[in-house]
Amino acid sequence: MTYIILHALAPIFVIMLLGYYAGKAKMVVNSNVSLLNVYVMDFALPAALFSATVQTPWKGIISQSPLILLLVLSMWIAYAALYFICTLGFKKSPQDAAVLTLTVALPNYAALGLPILGSVLGESSATSLSVAVSIACGSVLMTPFCLLILEREKARASGESHGSTLMLLPVLMWRSVKKPIVWGPLLGVLLSAFGLKMPEIVLASIKPLGLSATASALFLTGVILSARKLKINAPVLLSCLTKNIIQPFITIGLLYAFGITGPVAVTAVLMIALSAGFFGIVFGNRFGVQSPDAEATLLISSILCIITLPLFITLSAGL
Repeated sequence: MTYIILHALAPIFVIMLLGYYAGKAKMVVNSNVSLLNVYVMDFALPAALFSATVQTPWKGIISQSPLILLLVLSMWIAYAALYFICTLGFKKSPQDAAVLTLTVALPNYAALGLPILGSVLGESSATSLSVAVSIACGSVLMTPFCLLILEREKARASGESHGSTLMLLPVLMWRSVKKPIVWGPLLGVLLSAFGLKMPEIVLASIKPLGLSATASALFLTGVILSARKLKINAPVLLSCLTKNIIQPFITIGLLYAFGITGPVAVTAVLMIALSAGFFGIVFGNRFGVQSPDAEATLLISSILCIITLPLFITLSAGL
């Protein structure tokens, strides 16, 4: 099992290392990665998320309702708790806290979901469906929280914000929904709900973009890391503890609260127990928000996952 986890994590470290090397060697200007960020945020990731959601049968999504409930609550609880600790306890700015908490709350479903879940439950259409649903949950029901906060603070900084956040909510929501990273997967879910199938030629046309999404996002993360010095502090330690230990135990608590057992329970625990994802860092960079703590958390969480993931694989066996 350790080999399987290492095998799944190896591409993450290798691609980030290549990005780090490219930044340090000045092959890429690590202080200005806006072009690469536009490609990742506006093209590659939206294409990947749209493809994943539009090809997920609506009946399959409905059948996965218990899994959706568990994943969403696990992500929302971790996000809300850590966000308020970061802003009130560590006195972080809302933007920095939003980026850090999204990095923690949204696991790396895209890169690790299928290899880990397939090795435990076996590779099947049901396993692929569970991973697709997990990705859809994160992109549609989790990332807008971070975008709303980033859009709000951007509006405040530019002097556009007059009034309470509640009054600005419709405007902020519209700005978030207009972004391809949000409307891409949302459009895929809506098309699936109405039973509309995309022509094969369309899916084939955007497939190369989707296939490059995870690799380009990880490469971008490596480039960003090359411009920073890794610092381990209280927010980083708490974030890693939350991601690798506390959040999976939140999921286990929810399982007992709702009386859910079987493959759904195992899937929920394993998906949440995956290491921190790269969405927060990529989002922040697009808005000009640098979060060294989020970057350190991503790296350390991925390393700790080698130890913590087998623990939760063992614990989930009895569910």
